[in-house]
Formats: sequence, C-alpha cells, structure tokens
Amino acid sequence: MATAPTARATALPGDRARGADDPGTGHGGGGPARTGPGARRVAAAVLVLLAAGAVATVLPRGPMTSGQSLAALGVAVTVGVVAGALGTTRWTVLAAPLLWAAVTEVVRVDAVGPTVDAPRFDGVYAAAAFVTGRGFDAVVVLLPLAVGAAWGAWVARRGHARPDPTAATSLRTVARGARLAVPTAVVVLLVAALVRPATTEPITDADGDVVPGSVAELVTVPVGGHDQSLMIRGRDVDAPVLLFLEGGPGGTALGSMRYAGEPLEEHFVVATWDQRGTGRSADVREPAATLTVEQLVADTAEVAEYLTGRFDEERVLLVGSSWGTTLGVLAAQSRPDLFLAYVGAGQMVDQQETDRLMWAESLAYAERVGDDAFAARLREIGEPPYDDALLYPVAIASNPEWQDYASGPDHDWRSAYPANLLVAEYTLTEQVRSAAALIDTFALVYPQLQEIDFRTQVRRLEVPVLLVQGAHEAPGRDVLAREWAAGLEAPEVTVVTFERGGHTPHLDEPGRFADLLAAFVADLEG
Repeated sequence: MATAPTARATALPGDRARGADDPGTGHGGGGPARTGPGARRVAAAVLVLLAAGAVATVLPRGPMTSGQSLAALGVAVTVGVVAGALGTTRWTVLAAPLLWAAVTEVVRVDAVGPTVDAPRFDGVYAAAAFVTGRGFDAVVVLLPLAVGAAWGAWVARRGHARPDPTAATSLRTVARGARLAVPTAVVVLLVAALVRPATTEPITDADGDVVPGSVAELVTVPVGGHDQSLMIRGRDVDAPVLLFLEGGPGGTALGSMRYAGEPLEEHFVVATWDQRGTGRSADVREPAATLTVEQLVADTAEVAEYLTGRFDEERVLLVGSSWGTTLGVLAAQSRPDLFLAYVGAGQMVDQQETDRLMWAESLAYAERVGDDAFAARLREIGEPPYDDALLYPVAIASNPEWQDYASGPDHDWRSAYPANLLVAEYTLTEQVRSAAALIDTFALVYPQLQEIDFRTQVRRLEVPVLLVQGAHEAPGRDVLAREWAAGLEAPEVTVVTFERGGHTPHLDEPGRFADLLAAFVADLEG
C-alpha cells in the first residue's frame, strides 16, 4: 500500500521565522494582532508632540525656577523612555529632541524677548541670549529627553531580540548599554545641581559664631500681586534699614552685595531687592504688559512698606545704582513719607540724551585710537534710540575707556557681571535665568525710559539727596547728573566724588561708600 507523501514547507530566500517574539508581525502563533513598528513610531511622535506642547504652554520661556526645571526634566526623561521604547530605533534619540524643539517654538510664537525671538549671533549679547535661553532649555529638557529615548530604545531592542547565547552577542549588548553610562551620569549630575537650594550665610563673629541679633535670610514676599525676592542681611536687626535698587533694567545684585555689601551690613539692615523680572524674581516677569515703570515704582513703595512694618522703622534709606537711581528718584518723588533719604550711585537723569552722548563718546574714541571696525559699527547702527535692544550695548557698554581705571583696594572683581551670579544665593536655574532676565527685561523696560528727564520732571524732592559719582564715570552720565543736582530743590543735596570710582562707586570703593552712608544717616538722625 502506497504511503502518502508528507507535506513540507520550503523556505524562500529572505523569509524569517515568524512568531510571537517578532516585533514586526501583525500577529503570530495564532495570538492577538500586534501593532506594527510604523504605528508605534507614530504613537511615539504624538507623545512627544503632546508633551512638548503642554510644557511650552505652561512654560513659554522655559523653566525659570528649580522646581520648574526638575519637573520639565522629569517629564522629558519619562517621555523619552516611552518614545524610545515605542520607536525601538536609535533615530528616536535624535528625532524626539528635534520634534520637541520644533513644537516648543510653534507654541510660544507669541512670546517676546531676545531669548525667545529668532536666534541670532551678531554680537556677544545676542549669543548670551541664545545660551541662557534656548541653550539652558536644551540642557535641562532636550538632553534628558534624548537620554531617556536611548534607554527606552535599548530596553525595547533587547526585549524584541531573539535569544542568542553567543558571547559576541552578549558583549555587544553590554557595550551598547555601557555607552549610555556617560550621558546618564551627566543627567544625574544635572539633577544634583538643580536641586541645590539657594542660601545665604549667617553673619558670624571672629570665632565663627552667629552674631546675636543679626539677620541673614532670603525671603519671598507678595509685591504688586507677584511673589518677589529679597536678600536681607545686617549685623544688628535694630540698625537703620537700607533698601537697595539694582541697575539694568533687568539686573540682580544679590551677588554684588555679597561681595561688596559687607561693610554696609556693619551699619544697616541691607535689603537687596530682586525687582520683578530679575534675578530670583525673574519667573514673575509675565504678563509683560503690566511690567511698567509705573508698576515698578509702586512695587518699590510696597517693598519699603514691608520693610518698615517688619523692622518697626518709620522710613528706610533708599539707595539706587544706575537704572536703580531712576527708579529710586521716581519712588522718592511718589512716596517721600517712606524714605529717610535718597542715595544715587551712578545717577541717571535723561536716558535718551545720555545714550546719544555715550554713542558720540564711543565714536570719538574709536576714531582717535584708529579702531576702524568699532567706528564702522557705531556709524552703521547710528545714534540711539534703537528699536533693537541688543544694539544698546554696542553704543553704551563697549568703550574700554570707561573701564580703564584702578578701583579702590577693597574692590572685589567678583561683584561685577557675570561673576556676581556665581554665589550660593541663587540656584543653578536662577543663575542662568538671571543672565537671561537681564537681557529680556532690559528689552522690555528700557524703551519706557526714553521720555524721562529729571531736569524738567523732577525739580524737587521732599527727602535729603546724596549723589555718589565716580571720577571715572562716563561724561554722558556724569554731566547730566551734576546739572540735575545743581538745580534740584530738596532739604539737602550733596554730591560726593569717589576718585577711584566709575559708574558703580559703591562696588569700586565699598568701604568708603559704607562709611559715607553711615555718617550721612547719623547726621540726618542727629
């Protein structure tokens, strides 16, 4: 009896054994249908798109605080791992960050300021805007996203791989995972740096013991409907209170006052305020429409009221530097009842005329020394004012003559930018975003100063006035300050010149500045 032949399947070239372990099958082994790689990669892209859109909606300028940075980083890592596992390909490591960045730019298209405007690299400040804006976002969000995607893809590929006991395959698998060790370590170190809190050291005596009755703290208080930051330090909590206003607009002085403010702490309770949109208050810049000179003047009065109430003082000594002198004069004019006196260090009077004079000074310098490139650039941008805020540094901050002098023996170079940001009083996020805020808040507020001229608008103040001018101050500032002081009506008007000072005499000769203010207040109270 003939035996029926057994049916045998013939494998065709290129065929793969298909089964439940093959990630590319529609279904295998009679089991349920499985999603193909194309659909999974679409799902990964949608996940990245939705996450990026949500983060950009909530944080259009990127993370501005430590909490925001850690939250954004956590979201990015999680999304990266899932997207990598869905995509399974190494291309996800590149595609996910590119998609995230593209979505972010689309979602925040209405945000305004040099750090979020179209990237440009036509100057130092333009490059700084890119680094402190998109650069920081890339480190805190895009890098963790890429690392997460790499881990997700690696784990997914291992899960889908056929069992292969050969030593070569095992070594390759281990090597691929090991390559992730360095970027993973970078992310772990980044997290450690981001969680570091901001602190300020206590005031101690020669033995290192905390001085009884001293104060040294960072506080956040509600001002103008926004939480804003103050650094308060003093050797004697019962000493007169000094409110310090930094320049800019957009500047922060916590580091400057740590390096140069200790002599003042011997005589005063020194409150250094990070104005809205600056330093530790950079995260409350928005809504931009309400960040006006008028609001900042009202905020100054509110901070003064907080200080008088907290320290049981009738009035505080108001001290301003550069733009802080503009704000200080307007605050003293508006609320003289809050201020014992007004002190201006590097007094501003008429911003637009000063800018024009300084542009002319810079051009004359460039022509005199034969710096043809500098002269050509100044002629190219023309005389201020400018619609482009990034042109101002060329006209008013690029003349080396204004920095060519010897400061006092107690001057600390770290009190100037950018070294003054590298203090414990800022978190890592605040250090970077303080630099970004100096650029963005300057661009927002500076145009509002163009119509100010104290020679016609502030002819009288109801508080004593002390102006401290540096002998090496730019003539475009100094001439107008002395002219205004000469015509100012006030209970007392005194102008003191620091021979070893420039635009920031309180930093150039900090000990002398503190002694001068202590004597000034003693005379007023005596």
